[in-house]
Amino acid sequence: MALPVRQQVKYWGIAAVVFLLVLWLLGGVIVPFLVGGAVAYFMDPVADRLEKMGFSRAAATAIISVIALVIFVLGALLVVPTLVRQLAQLINTAPQIFNQFQTFLTEHFPSLMDEQSVLRETLSSFGEMIRQRGGQLVSTALSSALGVVNFIVFLVVVPVVAFYMLLDWDRMMRHLDSYLPREHAPTIRAIAKDIDQTLAGFVRGQVLVCMILGVYYAVTLTLVGLNFGFVVGAIAGFLTFIPYVGALVGGGLAIGLALFQFWGDWWWIVAVWAIFQSGQFVEGNILTPKLVGGSVGLHPVWLLFALSAFGTLFGFAGMLVAVPVAAALGVIARFFIGQYKDSKLYQGIADADYEPDYRVEVRMTDDLRPAGTTVLDHKGRVVTTPPAASPQDGSADPA
Repeated sequence: MALPVRQQVKYWGIAAVVFLLVLWLLGGVIVPFLVGGAVAYFMDPVADRLEKMGFSRAAATAIISVIALVIFVLGALLVVPTLVRQLAQLINTAPQIFNQFQTFLTEHFPSLMDEQSVLRETLSSFGEMIRQRGGQLVSTALSSALGVVNFIVFLVVVPVVAFYMLLDWDRMMRHLDSYLPREHAPTIRAIAKDIDQTLAGFVRGQVLVCMILGVYYAVTLTLVGLNFGFVVGAIAGFLTFIPYVGALVGGGLAIGLALFQFWGDWWWIVAVWAIFQSGQFVEGNILTPKLVGGSVGLHPVWLLFALSAFGTLFGFAGMLVAVPVAAALGVIARFFIGQYKDSKLYQGIADADYEPDYRVEVRMTDDLRPAGTTVLDHKGRVVTTPPAASPQDGSADPA
């Protein structure tokens, strides 16, 4: 006998509360396990493809782990030091940039930069604030990303967790499927498949888009000689994960630095603008349609809200689960909307099943009823009555 709906809602609500409570209490501790699980989830299709090529699951996992290790070591030796160095230089140079921008405005727009101008005071304090708090912001971001675990422990735990979860992924999915409530198992599988397609379409595709655009922006901005071009390109590529934000922030920062560095040499400023314009064209017309797809059910506003809300409530661990939770909530919302549209609450009563509760009776004597009179039968249907009997039809007058 199935449980009443009220009890089912109560049990699922308790499960959701327990999940949020664990995330809040153990957010810093479970970060390496969340990262390792995410890596295993994203690499599972690659492992499945290697299995189809004839490799065992263990061999496929080992191949993926070795390639990932090589990429990580190369990135740590070649990319990360350059990013850190340029980011530190950009933060230290911020006051000088704002001072020169203030000087430029004073020379060309003196009315905006008088001694009582709010703009003058804002620019004077903004650059110094970035210099003083920039390093603090970076260190805070790093510390929140690592939580309470040590950096070395983080680097050790994530690969180990990812390796074993990738090795046992299919077995874990079978065990989870066996624990589903039998009555709702088909519905839960359908919803989980839709969530997986949403995550696969958005996260996997968007990560590739971010990497491609990040490399493109970093390399091209460096080639045109833009100061801090490498870190600006990396920032633009990373923020591309949130639609439109990467182009606005990265493009605005790059063009601002180009104006500061190449003022008067307009060709280089146009070149920086063309780099971002071409990047946006390729992203919108080639990369996103091919890698992400036309519609994955994650609106940019909904994604921003999920990242902000979960990041504020649960820290970096919350930001890690924000995208999967946002995708799951979007799919569940669409499921319930579909159920609502299939219900009588939305559709009302079908016309074919509708029968009026009234009858229309025409009380006329045969000699007063005109020929071809239309009336309604007991089901509300229009019928035409035959003409009254006449002597010509062979009927006798009752009188």
